[in-house]
Amino acid sequence: MRRMSYLSVVVPVLDERESLPVFHAELCAALGRLDAPSEIVYVDDGSTDGSTALLEDYARSAPGRVRVVVLRRRFGKSGALAAGFAAARGRLVATLDADGQDVPGELLRLVSAVEEQGLDLVGGWRRERNDRLVKRVTSRWYNAATRALTGLPIRDGNTGLKVLRAEVAHELPLYGDFHRFLPVLAHDLGFRVGEVPVLHRPRQGGRTKYRSALRFPRTLLDLATVLFLTRFADRPLYLLGGVGAAVSSVGFAILLYLSVLRLVFGQGIGARPLLLLGVVALLVGVQLIATGLLGDTLRHWGWGDRPAYRVRRVVDEAPAHQLALDDPAPPLRRGG
Repeated sequence: MRRMSYLSVVVPVLDERESLPVFHAELCAALGRLDAPSEIVYVDDGSTDGSTALLEDYARSAPGRVRVVVLRRRFGKSGALAAGFAAARGRLVATLDADGQDVPGELLRLVSAVEEQGLDLVGGWRRERNDRLVKRVTSRWYNAATRALTGLPIRDGNTGLKVLRAEVAHELPLYGDFHRFLPVLAHDLGFRVGEVPVLHRPRQGGRTKYRSALRFPRTLLDLATVLFLTRFADRPLYLLGGVGAAVSSVGFAILLYLSVLRLVFGQGIGARPLLLLGVVALLVGVQLIATGLLGDTLRHWGWGDRPAYRVRRVVDEAPAHQLALDDPAPPLRRGG
């Protein structure tokens, strides 16, 4: 019976047929230097350029070593990673992109950091990025905003090159663009997070799939969502109720002031814009408090989340009787 893999490498793929042959050969060579059981889990995120057939060929040529999860359509990188994490059998799970910019040989350094430093998630810090100027600038802004708002001193939170323990991968909430915030989410769950410098190369083939004017605004919105989930998910009333109480207090004070003017001094208040402001502030404050109470109620009853992906098929050429999991993973050793 096949032993449980020590390392599962999850690779999301979207239309990367040009770069896949070189990438796959380099990844296999890197894993060959790791003297421990390993597997590659490719997740085809709705490719239309022939990548799917190429990945299935890899699975057939390396039964039990290479598996392919084919999604029904494009679900985005977070959905693809969630599907890969669910399929991974390793004690450790690594992620990297298939465009060739991440260097597979750097995985060994990240694995060593997890084992030797007692970390739960290690990301690769692309100290010298080989990307377009606009991508480097927006990434710098994003990382600065993430550090300032979360307090987590990560210099490259959006790197595709990461190694994490299986329990981390299984607990992370992944949907939308949350793959950009894995270190923040893991840190919030109490896991130990770190990063090490890694090499970064120009794209080896094909074109980037993320040239969108909405990418940066969407990332900022997701960052706001992550901040809410990591700080107020357990008690949304603390945030919404606090803001609602402040706004409704302002509205109540305004209406109280106008009431004194009308009842004590006999002044007319019907045409004053301040009256409308007071009524709106009071109503908005009450609505925010009610929304916070509703959020607390939903959190208490634990409504389930919608899955972030749907699988069409899984290509795994290993015989069914070999899929049992048994011995603990061996200690990390690097082959010569």
